[in-house]
Amino acid sequence: MAETYDVVIIGGGPGGYNCAIRAGQLGLKVACIEMRGTLGGTCLNVGCIPSKALLHASHLFSAAQNEFASLGIKTGKVELDLTQMMAQKSDAVDGLTKGIEFLFKKNKVDYVKGKGKILSKGKVEVTDADGKKQVLETKNIVIATGSEPATLPGIEIDEERVVSNTGALSLKAVPKKLVLIGAGVIGLEMGSVWARLGSEVTVVEYLDRILPPADAEVAKEAERAFKKQGLSFKLGTKVTGIEKTKTKLKVAVEPAKGGAGETLDADIVIVAIGRKPYTEGLGLENVGGKTDKRGVIEVTDHFKVADGVWAVGDCIPGPMLAHKAEDDGTAVAELIAGKAGHVNYDLVPSVVYTSPEIAWVGKNEEELKAAGIDYKKGKFPFMANSRARTNHETVGFVKILAEKGTDRILGAHMIGVGVGEMIAEVCVAMEFGAASEDIARTSHAHPTLSEAIRQAAMGVEGWTMQM
Repeated sequence: MAETYDVVIIGGGPGGYNCAIRAGQLGLKVACIEMRGTLGGTCLNVGCIPSKALLHASHLFSAAQNEFASLGIKTGKVELDLTQMMAQKSDAVDGLTKGIEFLFKKNKVDYVKGKGKILSKGKVEVTDADGKKQVLETKNIVIATGSEPATLPGIEIDEERVVSNTGALSLKAVPKKLVLIGAGVIGLEMGSVWARLGSEVTVVEYLDRILPPADAEVAKEAERAFKKQGLSFKLGTKVTGIEKTKTKLKVAVEPAKGGAGETLDADIVIVAIGRKPYTEGLGLENVGGKTDKRGVIEVTDHFKVADGVWAVGDCIPGPMLAHKAEDDGTAVAELIAGKAGHVNYDLVPSVVYTSPEIAWVGKNEEELKAAGIDYKKGKFPFMANSRARTNHETVGFVKILAEKGTDRILGAHMIGVGVGEMIAEVCVAMEFGAASEDIARTSHAHPTLSEAIRQAAMGVEGWTMQM
């Protein structure tokens, strides 16, 4: 008779593999099922990691062309080797996926390749690439199947000329004209990469602003910065169809609120309108699990789908972010082991890895106003920060929002070089219920970009000193 696992996890992405590792650390017998053939999920294979590899490389390429000379660095002729740029991206991905396999071995996690389906409580069927099936028996099932790119009705994604964010990471040549559908995080990152490498990028967004989840003031500053980098925007505009000719794509667009349309020429179209949970064919009905109309799995506030069945990451409510999935997975492993597991979704930071970077945590001004919460704010521009001035990286600002009366920090919103790293300071402060004065009176090394956070915190009480 087959040995029973304590935990069987369906999905080897950030939620699944972190759940598996933590469960292994806690002494549980664990198996993790992954159908991709490599661990790491969308994030590591075709999302966060490869996109950051291309963002970094394309940023250096652009800097060598446009910025080095002003710093006294003579580079000669700078040429793009797209094949090598893609190769170094793949090397980074390969190394990290192998790293997860090592961590599985270290923590005694069984890695099972194939597609998982729930047969009943305590039973998961795995079908491998050759169609061979096996059944794993377990005390607990954790669903960590993640998400997949959302699609537009009537738009066929062929991953050659009309591509998702996955295909956008592997283009074989730099398109002369690129139309990007969606001005969210994924779209702006991919648009930045190809604009730096030479594409004429037009971003089409249904809403009347970019980055809908971000603070409005930050979004406006970002739009100005991206326009200076050569991206053009058609906001409040919808795509109604794409015609494929032998050599070109004809993208039909029209105002979202009605009006005369137009046609945009493109060599490549990237569809980046978000993601949807990957939950079809999972066998949820066999344990009484339910999803909403978008495919999001219904769970309790402790990640439970049913008795002995849990779910984490992109396939449940909450932000679709790798680090949120990691926290979910860790919390569930601890709950299964009889410990306390919890994730504070109010303090999950968001980062856009463009240049400048954009980062935020907590509530923005629009949300506070809508909720009728009295707040005060401090704002400090990088133009007044000595390190930013020295580095010629002065675009952007830091904004701190705090509650009137208590001074408790309610949110932080940043745009500038390196803010993706800097946001963690505010996350820690907010986790411990800090006031803006706590940051304002904490010594920060000089000269550093992080001093902008301190100066913004000073500004909440009106005593900014460096401006």
